[in-house]
Amino acid sequence: MKFELDQSSRHLTVRAYGAREFIVGDRRITRPVVLSGARIDEQLLPDEAAALDAAHLERLCEFGSDLLIIGTGARQIFLTPPLSALVLSRGIGCETMDTAAACRSYNVLVAEARSVTVALFMLAR
Repeated sequence: MKFELDQSSRHLTVRAYGAREFIVGDRRITRPVVLSGARIDEQLLPDEAAALDAAHLERLCEFGSDLLIIGTGARQIFLTPPLSALVLSRGIGCETMDTAAACRSYNVLVAEARSVTVALFMLAR
């Protein structure tokens, strides 16, 4: 069976990631970033996942996806119960994982045409 890359997708994918950068499409990003569909937001997130608060999550919910993935850096950091509840109360699934896993998961879900937003924090400072 022959496989061909579907170039018609308007969703961005993470082509590569390293300790201090992400490659999204042809763009090199050197700070925490949010990807959702064809949107890139480099201004929404704080420098570290531990600094996420309700205002950040409210804005992430406004992207309108069915699922929010948060890549918390080199290690998984869980949201506090009130922050998790904020997202879940809007009918949005929420998963936290290390950033490498978040990049891979996001790409798979985008390839499946799922409605997903990812917030990615750097693997290293």
